[in-house]
Amino acid sequence: MNIMMLLEMAAQGFGDRVAFVNEDDSLTYQELYDAAGAAAAYIRQSGCEYVAMLDVTSLAMPVALFASAWAGVPYVPLNYRLTEHEIKGLVERVEPALLITETDCTRDFSGHEAVQVVTRDAFLTRARSAKALETPWSMDAEDIAVLLFTSGTTGAPKAAVLRQKHLVAYILGSVEFGGAALEDASLGCVPPYHIAGISAVISSVYSGRRVVQLANFTPEKWIELVARERVTNAFVVPTMLARIIELLDADSAAQLSSLRAIAYGGGKMPLAVIEKTIQLLPQTDFTNAYGLTETSSTIAVLGPQDHRDAAASDDPAVHRRLVSVGRALPGVEIQIRDDEGQPASAGERGEIYVRGEQVSGEYVGRGSLLDAEGWFPTRDAGSMDEEGYLFLEGRADDVIIRGGENMSPGEIEDILLEHPAVADVAVVGIPDEQWGEAVAAAVVLKAEHSAGAAELQAWVRDRMRSSRVPQSLEFWDELPYNETGKLLRRIVKEKLST
Repeated sequence: MNIMMLLEMAAQGFGDRVAFVNEDDSLTYQELYDAAGAAAAYIRQSGCEYVAMLDVTSLAMPVALFASAWAGVPYVPLNYRLTEHEIKGLVERVEPALLITETDCTRDFSGHEAVQVVTRDAFLTRARSAKALETPWSMDAEDIAVLLFTSGTTGAPKAAVLRQKHLVAYILGSVEFGGAALEDASLGCVPPYHIAGISAVISSVYSGRRVVQLANFTPEKWIELVARERVTNAFVVPTMLARIIELLDADSAAQLSSLRAIAYGGGKMPLAVIEKTIQLLPQTDFTNAYGLTETSSTIAVLGPQDHRDAAASDDPAVHRRLVSVGRALPGVEIQIRDDEGQPASAGERGEIYVRGEQVSGEYVGRGSLLDAEGWFPTRDAGSMDEEGYLFLEGRADDVIIRGGENMSPGEIEDILLEHPAVADVAVVGIPDEQWGEAVAAAVVLKAEHSAGAAELQAWVRDRMRSSRVPQSLEFWDELPYNETGKLLRRIVKEKLST
C-alpha cells in the first residue's frame, strides 16, 4: 500500500484532467504524476531522511507529498505561523532534511548543515523538467508516509506517525475512485500542515476532482473564488464558515449557485451558524466531519440527509443533532468510556475511543497508544445518543471539577448559545479556594444585541443546576481560535483566572 498507487490510478484513468489550480498555474493528473517522479529522484539524490514543507498552500505541496511517498521518505509539513525559534526546533527534530520553503525563509537555515533548503519555485521547476525516479515506490504498508506535529498546547509538540496503510485505508474506505464529475471543483483553504489539508489532497486525487487552492483565507476571497471558478465542493472550519455567513446576504448567496456541498470540521459548530447557513444556501448539501491527526482524518460524519432531517424536525432530540458530528464511518468503531474505562450508556458523557484500520495512534519516541484491542484514546470528551450520533464536549482534560462534581464546559456553552444575544462563548474552570474550581465564561454578544451578566447567569440557572451557573462572566469582542478553528481554551482560562 502506498498513496502513490492512488495517484497512478488517477493518471491512468483521467490524466488530462486538471488536478490542482493555483492562481495562473495548474497541473493535470498526468503532470502531477510526472512531477512526483522527478521530485522523488531529487529527494533520493539529496540523501535526506525527511522532506519538510514550510510554506503556504501551493502546487509544490501535492508534488512533495506524493514524491516523498515515491522516494520512501516521510513528508513533514510545518506550521509556518509558529515563531522562528519554534520552527527551527521542529526542523532540528527531522534532520537531515530537504526543506521546501518560500524565498524569504531560506536565509533562516543557512547555518544548518543537515538541512538542504530549496525554494518552492526551484523545487517545482526541477520537478517539471527532470527525469523520474527509475525505481518503483515501496508497497510496504508499514512505511511512514507523513509526520504531523501536534499543536503543542499543553507541552512540546508531538510528532504523530501516519503510515501508508493508514492513509490508504482512509481513502479506500471513504472515497469513490473517479467519483467526481468533469465539472467538479473543490476549494482548498485548510492549512497544508493540518491533517484535513493532507487528506483533502489525497481524496481529491482519488476522486478525480479539480482543486482550486486558496493560500490565505479571507471570506471575501473565498466567495470570489467559488463564484469565479464555479466551485462545487468546499471544506471549511466553523470559524471560517461563520465569517463567510456574516458577509453573505441573499444576493451574494445567489452567486454561489455552483456550490453543491460544504463539509466542515475542526471545531465546534454553533447551532445558529449552521441554521443560518442552511437558510442562505438551501441548494447546498452539508457534511460535518470529525477526525483527528492520529486517525488519518475523518472518523464520523453528519451527512446531508442528517442535516435536512435535523433542521426540519420539531423533536428537540432530533433537532439537536445539527450540532453533533454524526455517526461513525464504515469500518470505524467509536465508543464512549466512563471514568472507570467501561462503555458508557447512551447520553452519558465520557472519553471517546476509536478503532479501525485508518487509526494510527502512534508518536515518534512514544510508540503506539493503542490498547491491546486496538482502541485509541482520543482525549476528546463526548456522548452518543441511542441512534449512534456523537456529540463532542471538548477535551477530556477540560472537565471542570467543582466541589468534587464533574462538569462539562460544552453543555454549559450549549445553554448559553441558546440565548438570543449570544454569538459565541467559552466556559472554563478557574481556581477557587472554597470549591477547588469555579465556573467562568467569556461571552461574545451578537451585533446590535445586549445582555448583562446577571441575565445570562439567570438564563443558565433556569435551565441547569445552580452549580453550573458561571460565577464569573466577562464580555469579550472575540474568542481566541487557532487557524484551524480550535478554541484556545488555555488562553481563555489564563485570562479569566486573572
